Parts: sequence; C-alpha cells; structure tokens
Amino acid sequence: MEGRTDEKRRMKILCLHGFRTSGSFLEKQISKWEPSIFHHHFDMEFPDGRYPAGGKSDIEGIFPPPYFEWFQFEKDFTVYTNLEECISYLCEYMTSKGPFDGLLGFSQGATLSALLLGYQAQGKVLKDHPPIKLFVSISGSKFRDPSICEIAYKDPIKVRSVHFIGAKDWLRLPSEDLAASFHNPLIIRHPQGHTVPRLDEDAVEKLRGWTKEILSNDRDNGGAKIENGNLHKAACKILVEQSGDPMVKTEAGVAETTQA
Repeated sequence: MEGRTDEKRRMKILCLHGFRTSGSFLEKQISKWEPSIFHHHFDMEFPDGRYPAGGKSDIEGIFPPPYFEWFQFEKDFTVYTNLEECISYLCEYMTSKGPFDGLLGFSQGATLSALLLGYQAQGKVLKDHPPIKLFVSISGSKFRDPSICEIAYKDPIKVRSVHFIGAKDWLRLPSEDLAASFHNPLIIRHPQGHTVPRLDEDAVEKLRGWTKEILSNDRDNGGAKIENGNLHKAACKILVEQSGDPMVKTEAGVAETTQA
C-alpha cells in the first residue's frame, strides 16, 4: 500500500573522497573490498566534492576526470578557504537526501567526516538529522586549529568507528591521533601507504564482525523506517575560522588503489 511508513530500509552511508579525486574514484577504490562487508548490507552514496580541482590531480592518467576537492588550502597547510561553505553544503545534502546512518571517508574526506561527527555531537550542526551511528576513516586526521579542536574533539566522539592506518602512510601519526578522539575505536593496521588498502583475511573478519554488530543493534532497536517526503531542511550555518591541518599534502600512493 502506498504511503506506508513502517517499511524497513537499508542503512545508508555517505562516502567522501580524497583531495582532487572524485566520488567515482572512491567507489572504485572501495570496490576492491569484499562485498559482504558493506555493499550487501548498506546503500552507499559517493558524491563529488563541492569544488572543481584547482590544480593537478595525482590520479591524472589513472582515472578519468573531472576531479574535485572539498575545500582549499595554502601551501603551508595552515590556512583553509571554503571550509565553512563545504560544511554547510554537506549538512544540507545530508538532511535533504538522507537520513544517513554512517560516514566513510578517505584522507580529506575522512578528516571532514570526523569534523561533522564532532560538531554534531556538540550540537553545532545536523541538529535535525538523526545521530550518525558509524564512521569508517581511511587515512583521516584531525584539524589542528584550536578554535576547531576545542569544539569538535572536546569529548570522545561516541560513534562506532573503524580506522585504517597504514605503516607507510605519511598521515600515520595524525591518523592515530584521530582514532584516539573516538570512544572504543576499531583500528585496522596495514603495511601500505596513503591509500585505500586491500584487506587480508584478518581485516575482513574484523570488519564483518563490526558491521554485523551494528546491523544487529539496528534491528534490535526497531530498525530505520522510511519516512514520507523529504526531511526538513535545517539551516546549517556555523562559524568556522580558518585552520591548519597536515592532511592536505599531496595524496601520494593513491595510484596503487586503482588495481582491481
């Protein structure tokens, strides 16, 4: 019958790509993972960044353009532009196209996702969006600006999270620091660099157990219901001062993720 509101829906994950790549490229990167971990259980969306790439992309000649970035930065990585506009854009995207149950991100996308989670926990953004339940961080990091840190990472973020940390990643230590900002995080280490890694059997089993528990909790809580119409579009205006962060370095090693 049309108009039913009690129909169970699949959980939904918003996936944010790395600097000067694209949603399609992140989708290709994730496709190397065993489908039974995420794709069989979740609906995953891979939008493009808010702005066209303002310079050369590391994946030119590897994956077709266009390429995008979520916000811009200066060469010393201490000044950001369009960060506030990007956050407002993503808040509107999530409230109008959601609700989303989780966030997944690589590098710039992971760092941005963690910021949204921290701000939501502190009541700064996504006030009319249900609390995010899960987070997958691949080579993510924290913003370093004190005006951001004292809000976003003020308290341990109580979102179920898994953090991929590469032994050869130039963001290894910042990724460790980000994981420490979450309550009871699952950390999966791999021997590769700044990339979406291939998963060995141990990693696959850990991830399967992690997603199985999340799905089980969702069922036990009655599951998510399809709502009639769109969610109310809430204003997501926040004041974010320009900040510094090491994550916006050339994303070396991304090429190795293109192999099937």
